[in-house]
Amino acid sequence: MLLKEIHTELFANYFQFYIQDEMVSGDLSGSWNDEAVDRLLALGNGTIGIGTARNMDASVIIKIYEAEPQLQDNDNSIHMINECDLEMNSDRMVIAGCTDYFPEAMRVGIGKGLFRVRIYYKDLDKISDDGLDGEDSYEIHIWPTKEKLGIQTKRYR
Repeated sequence: MLLKEIHTELFANYFQFYIQDEMVSGDLSGSWNDEAVDRLLALGNGTIGIGTARNMDASVIIKIYEAEPQLQDNDNSIHMINECDLEMNSDRMVIAGCTDYFPEAMRVGIGKGLFRVRIYYKDLDKISDDGLDGEDSYEIHIWPTKEKLGIQTKRYR
């Protein structure tokens, strides 16, 4: 069951934006190695860095569920699907571009505990030649879980 849905635009400066526990530093500077750049996903303590196809505003949808939602793998606009874990020690998750002013960034109450996060990367092929315009978008599904499963790539093309 869907509990919450948030639609936003984030400035994806340095081709990334974050979701993270409000109480952690969110520093992913050492996490963006070649593998992370390739999969468009970097992880740190209580922090997920989501890579983007453009260094511009990104359309982002976040959906919070009470249990694991069905995997949407029949949509041709989806180019990649990644899953990872997020541990929350506070009950508020921050959603921000990596250069946003942290105290003013969007916050969403999701509760404490372990969560599974599924990221859908859509329309990555619909980018202008100069990289300024595009139809790329990012949909994030989050639900509580009891088991750490690490990073899993469900689709990569």
